[in-house]
Amino acid sequence: MSAPVLELRNLSVAYRIRGQAQPVLRGVSLRIDAGEAYGLVGESGCGKSTAALAIPRALPHNGLITGGQILVHGADVGGLDDAGLRALRSRGVAMVYQDPARALNPTLTIARQVSEAFETIGLRGAMARDAAEAMLAKLRIPGPARVMTAYPHQLSGGMQQRAVIAMALARNPALLVLDEPTTGLDVTVEAEILDLIAALRRDSDTAILFISHNLAVIGRICDRVGVLYAGKLIEEGPAAALLTRPMHPYTISLLRCLPTAGRRKQDGPLETIPGFLPSPGPTPPGCIFAPRCELADGLCRTTPPTLAQAGLHFAFCHHPDKAAAMRHEAEPAPAGMPVPARPETRPALQATRLSKSFRVDAGRLRAVSDVSFSLAQGETLGLVGESGSGKSTLARLLLGLTQPDPGGHIDIDGSLVKPHRSHAQRKALQIVFQNPDSALNRAYRVRTLIGRSLAQLTGLPRRQRLARLHALIDAVRLPTRVLAMRPRQLSGGLKQRVAIARAFAGAPDVVICDEPTSALDVSVQAAILNLLAELQSRENVGYIFISHDLGVLRYLADRIAVMYLGRIMEIGPADAVFDGPHHPYTEALLSAAPSLAANAAPRIRLHGDPPDPLKPPQGCLFQTRCPRKLGNICETREPDFTDTGGHAIRCHIPRQDLGRHLGG
Repeated sequence: MSAPVLELRNLSVAYRIRGQAQPVLRGVSLRIDAGEAYGLVGESGCGKSTAALAIPRALPHNGLITGGQILVHGADVGGLDDAGLRALRSRGVAMVYQDPARALNPTLTIARQVSEAFETIGLRGAMARDAAEAMLAKLRIPGPARVMTAYPHQLSGGMQQRAVIAMALARNPALLVLDEPTTGLDVTVEAEILDLIAALRRDSDTAILFISHNLAVIGRICDRVGVLYAGKLIEEGPAAALLTRPMHPYTISLLRCLPTAGRRKQDGPLETIPGFLPSPGPTPPGCIFAPRCELADGLCRTTPPTLAQAGLHFAFCHHPDKAAAMRHEAEPAPAGMPVPARPETRPALQATRLSKSFRVDAGRLRAVSDVSFSLAQGETLGLVGESGSGKSTLARLLLGLTQPDPGGHIDIDGSLVKPHRSHAQRKALQIVFQNPDSALNRAYRVRTLIGRSLAQLTGLPRRQRLARLHALIDAVRLPTRVLAMRPRQLSGGLKQRVAIARAFAGAPDVVICDEPTSALDVSVQAAILNLLAELQSRENVGYIFISHDLGVLRYLADRIAVMYLGRIMEIGPADAVFDGPHHPYTEALLSAAPSLAANAAPRIRLHGDPPDPLKPPQGCLFQTRCPRKLGNICETREPDFTDTGGHAIRCHIPRQDLGRHLGG
């Protein structure tokens, strides 16, 4: 048998904190052969990214390998000199990190950075630049020539991630390490990226280590899956077996956190895993998962678990038979649960004919075009669409960070918003960003971060502000000790809770949630979604929820708006949009979403490449990619926005012919 491309032999890693080495990985062993994709899953803080960083010896300055070996093509990475390490990083191993903004140099254009990756394999000058542009086009970036001239801050998160992936794929590496590579990508681009990764495996025999919170993506791309918990590999097996017949209670708990198809917030909270991951450092005797496990008994708490194995599938558990009998999926949604009637009230927010154009080079880019909608108090409007569809620009218009083109206007609680908003109007709209690291000032303690937002409540006595501060941290389930901590001392889930508390501190009418759960593991995601639903019910706040995760939107949203090239192509009640009939673009988005369901609908592939937003198509904006295009009418005339019972679709195809291809 030939040597694997990657082999971890009893690998242990620690971080030096206050002079002491705190274990993070504990004796992890795995192997990945050429052409194989291995998925690594687990909650944030379990050691997945540490394992990825250890492979090319890219651990932070306080990280150290305390035991075991890392072998790439049989060569011990720990024994490489500087020249050998440079060769490994430039040709042997390529990495795609979760946060593309940190992986890209903000002072260099995308052309310079992607071309540099091709220069490491021998291309020079115009050849490297042409190869870079071709790779961006291959990754379905609209207008790749224009993107080449841009700096990272001028691109959306999804565009940045595709640029980083282009840099990694340029070198045709023997081992590709992907750390949450699709977090910022919409479902259609995600599907294209996964297809590209599959082609890379097939054509180049590349070995892949794929780290993700998205279990459906893992099931789609990986041959085998390993489950990490608190630095230990507690289960491993073929992907199909592990994700449908897990042997360890922890894996089962992760799967039960996912919202089932058709489950809504009105049906009750999502399941979560009780308790927290243990902190880095020594662990108690027995099974490390015992404090959170519903099967734990005296044996589990005192004795390390034994190996239970079924063919190539194994788990470290004292009670594999009991685990096999556990329910592997979330509780189904209660049948016939009525949606509470929403009383007729003045809209909390109303947008009328909002448009926004930007001058780019010699042309104008119309990022948002003639968008109108209203949001009731206590309602959630889900906003979905590919990167570049105008979702974030629309959010900036609503928040007042960008001014709309003449002719459009915004009303907040019945009052027209002027360019210079009043204090009350600024307070009425708040936002929760996708990345709390970028949204929270690292220099301030949590008490100050939330307190500054509480200061918006002018006229509220100090004692009442303090009471509201403690009520907020209790509402978002933060321990009181967190108030004295800084963001860098908190996990991703805790930081996002701080961001939510800060958004609610000023008693807003509307909170814009911009991908607030995409970077979170499934257990923390479920807890945050439960929290958002509970706070909405208590505070009667409206949400505009931007997300690429259609399962999350189906759970939380009351209505859905689907955007394409700045236009709303479909808007209506969530059930109507998901169950159909729906716009062909909505249909394609739904089919591209990864799913663990055995009866998932086949993927609908869009035609051609995304159009350059500087040169939008004539007629229907979607006609160049539509798999159900009628012909000349689609190419020459923009379709009407027909509304039936509050469900509006912009399409030439008669509603009765759109069908119900993707119900459920």
